[in-house]
Amino acid sequence: MGGAPELKPVRALADAQLGMAGGIGAGVKRAEPDLDAAERRGRVLPRDPDGQPVKRNFVHVEDLVSAMLAAIDHPKARQQLFNISMDEPVDYGEMGKYLTETRGVPTVEIETEYYSTWLDNTKAKLLLGWRPEYDLAKLTDAAFDYKRTADDPRVIWYPG
Repeated sequence: MGGAPELKPVRALADAQLGMAGGIGAGVKRAEPDLDAAERRGRVLPRDPDGQPVKRNFVHVEDLVSAMLAAIDHPKARQQLFNISMDEPVDYGEMGKYLTETRGVPTVEIETEYYSTWLDNTKAKLLLGWRPEYDLAKLTDAAFDYKRTADDPRVIWYPG
């Protein structure tokens, strides 16, 4: 009987759900809190209610794509859920230190109501043989080194 052809890659991704951390790719522009002009020159360092730097999970788009490719038609991926993220969450305190050391960018501490998160990507590493390539330094450098061409005026807002 005729019918539509089976789409194995789409089916495979539907069967293996990839839980993505906050994705970040080159050229992402961040929305900053409403701080005065002097503070805007620095990078925001969010602190949790206990005064500790917030830690949040991210995944670079290249790592996300490599995880998707690893999951497509992988027999161990069927009907599984995987956390796809960097091995460790981005510690905004460590990122602030890194930016100050490598680029001379100061940080501005702000109190937030947010707490840290830490996704465990062990299952994706164990079952799929997948490994993220991006760590804090590589992710930060990729974001801050990116230069959008003049003929590509898109603005992508990421409020995190």
